[in-house]
Amino acid sequence: MELILLAKALILGVVEGLTEFLPISSTGHLILVGDLLDFNDERGKAFEVIIQFGAILAVCWEFRAKFWSVLGSIRTSALSRRFVLNLLIASAPAMALAFVFGKHIKAVLFAPIPVATAFIVGALIIFWAERRQASGQANQKSYIQSVDDLTSLDALKVGLAQCAALIPGTSRSGATIIGGMLFGLPRTVATEFSFFLAIPVIGAATLYESLKLWKSPVAISGDFGIAIAIGFVAAFISAFICVRWLLHYVAHHNFKPFAWYRIAFGLVILFTSYTGLIAWSH
Repeated sequence: MELILLAKALILGVVEGLTEFLPISSTGHLILVGDLLDFNDERGKAFEVIIQFGAILAVCWEFRAKFWSVLGSIRTSALSRRFVLNLLIASAPAMALAFVFGKHIKAVLFAPIPVATAFIVGALIIFWAERRQASGQANQKSYIQSVDDLTSLDALKVGLAQCAALIPGTSRSGATIIGGMLFGLPRTVATEFSFFLAIPVIGAATLYESLKLWKSPVAISGDFGIAIAIGFVAAFISAFICVRWLLHYVAHHNFKPFAWYRIAFGLVILFTSYTGLIAWSH
């Protein structure tokens, strides 16, 4: 058994779970950590997408009461049908763009330097959004108190904001949460809707990568299959802890600390690349 591979899987699983739902880009962190661990080949990229589903299951478990309620009443409740419809509407733009441009984005932008740049740009957008909300310029919609109050137009706006997350380092959760806030959603509602929206988007990406691996029996055999299992479980556990924490955090705090983190992390990557301290891939 290749213990080094399994150790890499554990590390990447924890990184995925801790970063998936924070506005700091899980994909960006996985690219950077995968580069450091020399696990950035085609198998590594597929591994990163597949273990994301472990994080998604953590959301399903945390909000299991909501999902069971929706599933049990979708035939009789207009509210439940609107919830599902909103998820589909919000998911469509990013899925369509990923289908058309996904390969080109991976070929050009899935590298440490573009990720570091996106980290810094994303931080500036967070500062801007927080400033608008603090000054009352965001025109917060007072009638929205929960995700059930969102209209189809609200969902579409968040879905369009999510398209920015196709650029690695931007952060899917950051794009949807900050985008939702800029469109007038309360911070807590934007965050919760971002959790739910991760399920169809990342679920589709996981299914696509899994089917690709399934057609390559060598890629999923032996230690690599065990590595996927370890990364999957690690992502689930760490994501569950992170989701619980973030729900409490957003009720009392803003996202500025994450913006400062993004800037610091991005500058470290650029500095180490410029000075040659770390031979990042390009």
